Amino acid sequence: MNLKSHLIFTLYTIYGILLKGISGQYPLVQNMTVTEGGTANMTCRVEYNDNTSLQWSNPAQQTLFFGDKKALRDNRIELVHASWSELTISISDVTLTDEGMYTCSLFTMPVRTAKAYMTVLGVPEKPEIDGLTKPALEGDHITLTCMTQGSKPAADLRWFRNEKEVKGAKEVNASGKTFTVRSSLQLHVDRNDDGVAYTCKVDHVALTQTPQQATEVLEVHYAPRVQIIHSLAVPQEGQYLKLECVSKGNPSPDPVMWTKDGGELPDLDRMIVEGRELTFTSLNKTDNGTYRCEAANHLGTSIAEYVLYVYDVPTTLPPSTTPPLHSIPPDPTALLGTHVSVTGNGDPNALGQHGTDHALIGGVVAVVVFVTLCLIIVLGRYLARHKGTYLTNEAKGADDAPDADTAIINAEGNHAHAEEKKEYFI
Repeated sequence: MNLKSHLIFTLYTIYGILLKGISGQYPLVQNMTVTEGGTANMTCRVEYNDNTSLQWSNPAQQTLFFGDKKALRDNRIELVHASWSELTISISDVTLTDEGMYTCSLFTMPVRTAKAYMTVLGVPEKPEIDGLTKPALEGDHITLTCMTQGSKPAADLRWFRNEKEVKGAKEVNASGKTFTVRSSLQLHVDRNDDGVAYTCKVDHVALTQTPQQATEVLEVHYAPRVQIIHSLAVPQEGQYLKLECVSKGNPSPDPVMWTKDGGELPDLDRMIVEGRELTFTSLNKTDNGTYRCEAANHLGTSIAEYVLYVYDVPTTLPPSTTPPLHSIPPDPTALLGTHVSVTGNGDPNALGQHGTDHALIGGVVAVVVFVTLCLIIVLGRYLARHKGTYLTNEAKGADDAPDADTAIINAEGNHAHAEEKKEYFI
């Protein structure tokens, strides 16, 4: 009985050793992904090997290495490690043609193999932006197109306006094993696009560090817009006043031109023009009027106006012992105003304030017209009431008298029977 048990134990031990040997003699490999131009390390291992050789073959079934012996003349292929349990080789400067199924063979009876797939990533080229005209004009419609080639798989293109992402229209075309990707961006150009950077970035799995990108800066030409900034809210006699003509246009509208009431500046000793600034060294009443600043470039002209009213210097009054019930300070700045107009290809930009002196003059004119109309009506009614009739002496009793003298005599007392002849005062 003991002998039988011993034989059974021996048989199970031999079966386990054989089973382990058979299962341990299968080569083990892994799929890999490598970037075009990089280096691929390919490793084949076995857990148990009874001095049997390992071999690597390429997708064309050409032997690369048999054990530690190089079989294919390719300077890019090198031996990294060779032993009974491992065979590791490297392929440098990988190209898209290296992609495919590689085979590791273990030369037992029968031969056992394992397959590993090498995926090669195509690196996209640096993108290029087309369609930009320099300079662009305000109001133009332009299309920016970004293109990159050589990506595998297809790359993704993203647009940015300065740092803010904007959406474009993407188009992908296959070219052999790689892809050509285009993205278009439609723009309606205005003055706010002047100096704006439009960037096209490439996102791809092969770009692990800094993405490829291209940037174009827009130059937009547009008509000028101007406005006048004044240094005093309530200008008074004897004060210093500075008017600044702030203009924005491309090309820059230099120089600007100052006029007063449609003509040249009258007193250049006190009115000093320096660049865009008009300075009054000492204001007086003769400076009252409308001052105009004009700026122009080849796309248009812009005009801004400033109505100047110089106030008297206020006199100092003794303080009142009785506080007022209601204190409503007047608004003297209501008599100051500016007006802006634009001509040319640019959009008009008008800024205006009309002083209350214009309203006062209009009110006085309205009162005068009203009084005149009333006088005309009263005079007309007076004349209508005083028109009348009367009879001449010749007409009194003229019907019964043979001559004029008799008619005069007979006319006395015959007013009621006489025919009236009417005359009107005009």
